[in-house]
Amino acid sequence: MAEGPKIYAEILGIQITTSTINMWMVMAVIIILCVVSTRNLKTVPGKMQTISELIVTTMNNMVESTMGKKNMSFTPYMLTLIVYLAFANTVGLIGMRPPTADLNMTLALSILTFILTQFFAIKSKGIGTYLKGYIEPFPFLLPMNIMGELANPISLGFRLFGNLLGGTIIMGLLYTGLMNLIKLPLVIPIVAHAYFDIFSGLLQSFIFVMLSMVFIAMAMD
Repeated sequence: MAEGPKIYAEILGIQITTSTINMWMVMAVIIILCVVSTRNLKTVPGKMQTISELIVTTMNNMVESTMGKKNMSFTPYMLTLIVYLAFANTVGLIGMRPPTADLNMTLALSILTFILTQFFAIKSKGIGTYLKGYIEPFPFLLPMNIMGELANPISLGFRLFGNLLGGTIIMGLLYTGLMNLIKLPLVIPIVAHAYFDIFSGLLQSFIFVMLSMVFIAMAMD
């Protein structure tokens, strides 16, 4: 588990790695859950529908409190992002390598946030006001302002990647170190999984989405 993602095949120059396959599996599980939970919706919801409505309501409240009522249209994207990250970050519980322990994956997500940030900033302010912001409050700060914008997706991607990869490496070392023991491997990994996979994984999902909302909202204001 502490090793890098394995390369299984190459299609049109694109490598199919462990991260790619696990990403597809996570996406398949999420799609199946969405189909099942939204099928046969009722006025009096069952357990699955109640949980789904609670998740959607919570996400609506998060977007409203962070981005404002005028930006509620971002809820579907942010909900999709946090659900994907929550699943992707916690698949270590079942022995899979988290797709987000791959820098390609985390940078792709952070670049998507960067593109959305710049697009909606231009759409909200206009191209003139948007470009003018790079020379405020003083024109000589242009290089610093550009570097600050570029630093956001880099820090966002590396933060998620570093935490997930670190947890993956530690769990791999832990299993290797306890391989020759009998009873302790049954107890210690449970505690470690609870922290690195559940607590840290869900926390990093929340942080990534919250920062994405903050970056986009600040760029639009």
